Amino acid sequence: MIEYTINAAKESKLLTQIVVSTDDEEIAIAAEVAGYKPPFIRPAEFAQDASTSLEVVQHAIAFFESQHIFFDAVCLLQPTNPFREKGSIDIAINKFIDSGADCLVSVLPIPHEYNPHWAFEEDANGFLKIATGEEAIIPRRQELPNAFHRDGSIYISKTAVIKKGSFYGKSIAYIESNPEFHVNIDTMKDWETAEKLLTQIHL
Repeated sequence: MIEYTINAAKESKLLTQIVVSTDDEEIAIAAEVAGYKPPFIRPAEFAQDASTSLEVVQHAIAFFESQHIFFDAVCLLQPTNPFREKGSIDIAINKFIDSGADCLVSVLPIPHEYNPHWAFEEDANGFLKIATGEEAIIPRRQELPNAFHRDGSIYISKTAVIKKGSFYGKSIAYIESNPEFHVNIDTMKDWETAEKLLTQIHL
């Protein structure tokens, strides 16, 4: 997974530096074999089950700034989403720059049956209310606004926003990913899906 993600980053013409953050020696070796030796071993405090991606990126920023190296923005590529369509990283970076947004995320469409305007929450009386807070439900699928979910493949954020404690800031741009490349590896079933996907896509 590390190698696929590193290779995708290497293909980018716009990323100025590739950084692998890990606390695991085997992962560090795998990254080095793929061409990028981690500049540091991530401290244990940022490698716990409860550690967040935000904390990991904040640590990396602080490390480089201590070396007097500064970045305007950070592109986070999670290795658990190893497959990215060629050119998608640079497309995302260009849109992020052009938009002027605090953040850009890659997304996939939400099927209409799961659209938040058709989702319900339980109220204090045990009845259902529309999750968006509307009084009346939108009756026709054709009237539903487009809705998306983060696919986990690409996050780009201004460094200043990350240092304030958020990936997202006040404005979020997006690119729509190619669903043919999507897999988020979290379980053995996801791994099996990824292996099947590799026979169908060209990386």
